[in-house]
Amino acid sequence: MINQMTINGVKAIITYDSDVDLFRGDFIGLNGGADFYASDAEGLRREGEISLKVLMDACQEDGVEPFKVYSS
Repeated sequence: MINQMTINGVKAIITYDSDVDLFRGDFIGLNGGADFYASDAEGLRREGEISLKVLMDACQEDGVEPFKVYSS
């Protein structure tokens, strides 16, 4: 089973990082890295919202599409 969380409509994979004793979220389907860490689900959601906003703002400033486009 894959642990997922959806934050503002964007899915993130959630794993546990034993090196830092925190949960790690990593958004999928974005044109850039936007990971986030917290000790609980509420913190993950909060940190994920911040991380996603930073990435979206950077993409807007640079004129880059934030979501990967897949061709068939």
